[in-house]
Amino acid sequence: MAQKGFLDIIKKQYGDGNYDGDQFGGAGGHDGTGLPNGNAGNFMFATGIECSYPTIKKGTVRRDQLRECGHYDRWREDLALVKDMGLRVLRYGLPYYAIHQGPGKFDWSFADEVMNEIKRLEIIPILDLMHFGVPDWIGNFQNPELPIHFADYAGAVAKRYPWVRYYTPVNEVYVTARISAKDGVWNEQLKTDKAFVTALKHLVAASIMGNQQIAKYRNDCVIVQSESAEYIHEVCATPSEETMLANESRFLALDLLYANPPSATMCMYLLDNGMTRKEYDWFMTGEPPGYQIMGNDYYGRNERIKLPDGSIHHSMDVLGWYQMTRQYYERYHKPVMHTETNVFEAEDAPMWLWKQWINVLQMRKDGVPVLGFTWYSLIDQIDWDSQLGQVNNRVNACGLYDLDRKPRPVAQAYRDLLKEFGQITIVPYGEMLEMTDRPARLKVVV
Repeated sequence: MAQKGFLDIIKKQYGDGNYDGDQFGGAGGHDGTGLPNGNAGNFMFATGIECSYPTIKKGTVRRDQLRECGHYDRWREDLALVKDMGLRVLRYGLPYYAIHQGPGKFDWSFADEVMNEIKRLEIIPILDLMHFGVPDWIGNFQNPELPIHFADYAGAVAKRYPWVRYYTPVNEVYVTARISAKDGVWNEQLKTDKAFVTALKHLVAASIMGNQQIAKYRNDCVIVQSESAEYIHEVCATPSEETMLANESRFLALDLLYANPPSATMCMYLLDNGMTRKEYDWFMTGEPPGYQIMGNDYYGRNERIKLPDGSIHHSMDVLGWYQMTRQYYERYHKPVMHTETNVFEAEDAPMWLWKQWINVLQMRKDGVPVLGFTWYSLIDQIDWDSQLGQVNNRVNACGLYDLDRKPRPVAQAYRDLLKEFGQITIVPYGEMLEMTDRPARLKVVV
């Protein structure tokens, strides 16, 4: 009689598969599918509500996207849409320019209503405190008092909403300084290197001091520093000094924020354009408090090609989010979040969403900790094709929903993505890193 093998013995004793405990491991464990459930170690899928509010026309016109896109009238509906999408995380910006009415003076009437509803719906806000503009009484980013006034505001917000843990103190510092003080589109509308450096140092200092005040009330704060990933590809045998300077200066905001010494060229550029040695040393003292996440915003229009004739053209996906973000990650070695993306053509948006997600998956497979992904924004935007510089009232069809709050095709694509990947952990086997007492569930390395 042939001797029975171990498998025959196991099958006789325990049956042919579906063993006790399989649901907690590789044979029958959960594969990471299902809508996000808010577990601490899970990947953060998010959207955002566009909240830019710069001034144009020499400060006489305020471009408030919350107003122009109907959010002030339909904020309950908008928050309900976030919940209905199955999303748990929302990049949300309160209107700083309207709330902070003077030193120590705040109008919380709108903020309190919205924040109470966000809390009731159990949405996790990444609270955006300054988004391309400041109150009229502060003026613009050339004002050296900006850091202390913004710190006052950031501390007041953190004190008033102690349940909020995630913050973006100043959204896209580099873009804010460049478009306001180098490109001359917003706010101070200047076009000089000195104005750019002045705006940059005031904005980074504001972010740092605001971060300090947040940590005073939430010493476990998580700071998602959203910054635009930019690059100019110059198709010339000898790239111009202007292009080389632009490609180096894109790192300046994060260099100063994270106390990462810039290149010698950039140090001379800063000092030549108004930064003092004492100010530089202050920035290099150390990183802000809290847990720091490097958020990278990527739109295809972030990459530009400069041809030999000097003309500049947008260029979708020459490097893409993966290669662009990899440059930033290797410079700063911070956990990463894909904090903004969209396209203006509604019919192209679903495939753009999937392309961005494939970039995220590849980054994770290569060992970079990517904590979250954001389709920005929930609702269509107005006039972003002109960077808000012209009042054309042109709808940019980049939202999950249009301005009538009807879903665009990308909304269904995002639902499909969430259904497939909504419960993956931040890093493979990340549930172990939580040291949670919940039963093990995930098995798929995505």
